[in-house]
Amino acid sequence: MVLLEFNITPVGVGESVGQYVARAVDVIDRSGLNYQLHAMGTTVEGELDQVLAVLRSSIEELAKDCPRLSVSARIDYRANHSGMLAAKPAAIEKRLGRKLKK
Repeated sequence: MVLLEFNITPVGVGESVGQYVARAVDVIDRSGLNYQLHAMGTTVEGELDQVLAVLRSSIEELAKDCPRLSVSARIDYRANHSGMLAAKPAAIEKRLGRKLKK
């Protein structure tokens, strides 16, 4: 399983890009994969081929209207592990002995 954290920023379409972000999140949500949306991007969990397909589909969706996109992506690959999307934050909370703000 892998975690893929990514963000896509449309370039040249104005200062507010929320309408484009919403479309990318819709692609992610419709994928059926587990994900967490955060202020600076989204983290998706799944098999490598699955998460890369979500990234590609998100780019293709925004490219319909955006002539230029800036994309940042990071992958955490860990064999024989699943549920990392929840397990990683839980491990930090356990070390700290308290729940963190979300």
